[in-house]
Amino acid sequence: MHLAFTVRCMQETSHSDVTAGPQAADANYARIAQAIAFLRSNHARQPDLGELAGHLGLSESHTQRLFTRWAGISPKRFVQYLTVEHAKQRMGVTGNLLGLSLDAGLSGPGRLHDLFVGLEAMTPGEFKRAAEGIGIAYGVGKSPFGTTLIASTARGICHLSFVDGGSSRQWHESLQAQWPAATLRRDDDAAAALLARVFSAAGRVPEGGLSLWVSGTNFQIQVWRALMQVPFAGLLSYRQLAGLIGRPKAARAVGTAVAHNPIAFLIPCHRVLRESGDFGVYHWGSERKVAICAWEGANADRAS
Repeated sequence: MHLAFTVRCMQETSHSDVTAGPQAADANYARIAQAIAFLRSNHARQPDLGELAGHLGLSESHTQRLFTRWAGISPKRFVQYLTVEHAKQRMGVTGNLLGLSLDAGLSGPGRLHDLFVGLEAMTPGEFKRAAEGIGIAYGVGKSPFGTTLIASTARGICHLSFVDGGSSRQWHESLQAQWPAATLRRDDDAAAALLARVFSAAGRVPEGGLSLWVSGTNFQIQVWRALMQVPFAGLLSYRQLAGLIGRPKAARAVGTAVAHNPIAFLIPCHRVLRESGDFGVYHWGSERKVAICAWEGANADRAS
């Protein structure tokens, strides 16, 4: 089965944040994740900058500078993006927007945004045959959410994940297990350049767009396609996502398909929450899911 469609999504980060080394990315993101965890657990009493800085072991000025460079807004304003109330509001707006867009015969509200992404999807059997002897370039680089592993072929990006720890050997073995008949080649420079395009500044469309090449069951592909209709900074529940594919009672199966997403961020499984508005679990860590959703919300509101 082949599916091809497009989505536009707005993604924003500074050039310096993308091009620095992965070690710096890990250190900075670790502080951000620690800050978010603290702000989430204490948001009801609105901790001030001094308390947050003390928790991180940094000066107030350093904390403010680090956080504002990453999120684009102050820690105080950022707290609003971490609440269940805000998440539920976003879920309602996203659901309405998707409904209106699809009723009008459009491919989804994602088309209104800035980054073009094309998806070619195959069944596992087709993919296995197509991947025999294929060359896969992979590498690690920096993203706003820590060190990221990305792999691509001439047909498109086939893997993107956030890696905490691990070794070069483990990364290689993990990819080789997915594509045993492929030839792997590590190229961190190319990976860094590709990641810079993935997390590019809003308003700039990468030349030629971005292509994804994935394998899944027909149901999984349906779910991933629906995910790519969700606009940048949008949020929806598993039930809403199930409704988008015409299977409103299949929320649990949809959740399983979401969990098997092979390409983080670009197939935005992080935008699916529990019905209650709780962020829930995430394959690459719950704090990272909160970080991505809140970062998107802050950047979208700042750009509007």
